[in-house]
Amino acid sequence: MRAARLIKMVLLLQSRPAMTAAELAGELEVSERTVTRDAQALSEAGVPVYADRGRTGGYRLVGGYRTRLTGLGREEAEALFLSGLPSVLREMGLDDAASVARLKVTAALLPSLRDAPRSAARRFHLDAPGWFHEPVTPELLPAVAAAVRDDRLVRARYRRGATDEVERELAPYGLVLKAGVWYLCARAGDDVRVYRIDRFTAVEVSAERFVRDEDFDLPGFWEERAARFARSLLRTEVTVRLSEAGLARLPHAVDRAAVDEAIAGAGPPDADGRRTLTLAVESQEVAYGQLMSLGPELEVLAPEALRARFAEAAERLRALYR
Repeated sequence: MRAARLIKMVLLLQSRPAMTAAELAGELEVSERTVTRDAQALSEAGVPVYADRGRTGGYRLVGGYRTRLTGLGREEAEALFLSGLPSVLREMGLDDAASVARLKVTAALLPSLRDAPRSAARRFHLDAPGWFHEPVTPELLPAVAAAVRDDRLVRARYRRGATDEVERELAPYGLVLKAGVWYLCARAGDDVRVYRIDRFTAVEVSAERFVRDEDFDLPGFWEERAARFARSLLRTEVTVRLSEAGLARLPHAVDRAAVDEAIAGAGPPDADGRRTLTLAVESQEVAYGQLMSLGPELEVLAPEALRARFAEAAERLRALYR
């Protein structure tokens, strides 16, 4: 632990002209007294750390000293590709590895480019979770992430429904973060399946490694499985008549792929410029909530029960605004 901290201290001093004891203590998450002891240890080991005394003093490397400890380890290299996702790194337990990786890259840059990481961080930020949802980090995510990185089998207990639990031996292929929710793509038997990480109740990482299928394409698998899942939810059809404005707003209210499919099978506009579509939806109840947002730009033609609900809602609105 201390050796890693000493290396990090050298890399920090190599990437900047000088740093105060307080700045180093903040970066290394130790006390200023520990910084002083670490600087002394580095000096005794032959690293030319010079301490400037006084209120504005600090620590710096002298003589153009350059460390050769800039080669990235596997974990650091993988973490670097996620460095734009600080919350993701933190949840997966990779924030320390990413920090060291960034320092190593910074130390290898020309002096004129040393501010590039800070400049990029000030200008770009990715916020992965969806709106109006408080992101919750699954307790077992770091263990699952470690198994994914190291290709180790896991034995996991998984909650299905309110009370039912199953136990599975899984070969964890990859993690996906979708709208703030973590999913594991893992081989169970002969199939690759998708599991929500927050539904794991226990995870035991095995010492045994599995042989990864090198042809497995995580982004491609997720895209295909997500599209199939979205289509599986659309079990009901409704027939609607839309104005041009309603047709433009429809993809923002319901599944876009379902809209494209409905438009492809629709006829030309009628005399009023409206088009009639047969649209796949999850259920009449869900469709009611989604399609109401289009207001008078949409008329429900079928099924009759849904049309009646819209008519009744229209009467209530008319009464309110009379």
